[in-house]
Amino acid sequence: MLRATACSTEERDEEDEGEEELRDGGVPFYVNRGGLPMDEETWERMWRHVTRIHPGGEALAREIRGATELPKILVPSVPTYQPTTTIPQRLEAIQKYIRELQYNHTGTQFFEIKKSRPLTALMDIAKEMTREALPIKCLEAVILAIHLTNSMPGVERFPLSFKSHFSGNHFYHIVLGVHSGGRFGALGMSRREDLMFKPLEFRTLMDLVQEFEGAYRGYWHTLRKIKIGQYVSHDPHSVEQIEWKHSILDVDKLSKEELRKELERHTRDMRLKIGKPAPPSPTKDRRNSMGSPLKGPGSPIRRISRVERRPSGEKKVLEQKPTDINGYQIRV
Repeated sequence: MLRATACSTEERDEEDEGEEELRDGGVPFYVNRGGLPMDEETWERMWRHVTRIHPGGEALAREIRGATELPKILVPSVPTYQPTTTIPQRLEAIQKYIRELQYNHTGTQFFEIKKSRPLTALMDIAKEMTREALPIKCLEAVILAIHLTNSMPGVERFPLSFKSHFSGNHFYHIVLGVHSGGRFGALGMSRREDLMFKPLEFRTLMDLVQEFEGAYRGYWHTLRKIKIGQYVSHDPHSVEQIEWKHSILDVDKLSKEELRKELERHTRDMRLKIGKPAPPSPTKDRRNSMGSPLKGPGSPIRRISRVERRPSGEKKVLEQKPTDINGYQIRV
């Protein structure tokens, strides 16, 4: 079964349950819903998909699957720190670990991420990522980065997602914004080096967004929309849901000054959340009974009220997504 891509922020909250191919930038993708180890049907579908989406994919798949000996892949170690390790150094170590897992180019996302799940269930999936050490895409990287920064109370984290346009197609990407010591930065995964990690050196959220916007321009992409979430709890057992899009900003409808004011307002909203009591975590017995998010039934979905979000500009009519799969090399 299929769901929205690991490298896309969903345009709607509902989970897609259909068997049809979903697309990012006109290129189809699949999601492994059956957990790990991957079942035979999903495994074979992945290889069929590889032959379709990759240049020379058929020969590539035949070469890999027919090899009698494959090189041993080193499993990266989860970063550990000395007490004297600074926060910027810790964030760099986390990004290095994420990068060492490598980007997933198969067109099949290995870990199913349901944004409506409580934080505790998503953190269980993040632990699974560290055990399996498989290549990941950008949404998986955000969940993993949250898990790896939970022990850093001096670092606030928030989702930051982008919608860009290039050659008639729309592309979606997400990173984990970070804020510490009065500076902003980001952690994440992308095909493009300048669309993931940003060190803690940006004074304002506007500075961070402009850095990403400049990177998009370098690939001839026009940034259309930004979605920014609220700070994420540091409690790995929290039953809160991540607020993925507290502010929705139509970049192409806002002047630079209007965008700056919207981002300043969002920054104030995030600061107001600090110090607010979070819902109590489940008891130990309840946590034990919740089971693995990859094997148990789905958690109840709590809709986030629309009045909590801050959309800017008028709502656009949804554009029909193109059906061709050209332009693989320019996806970001």
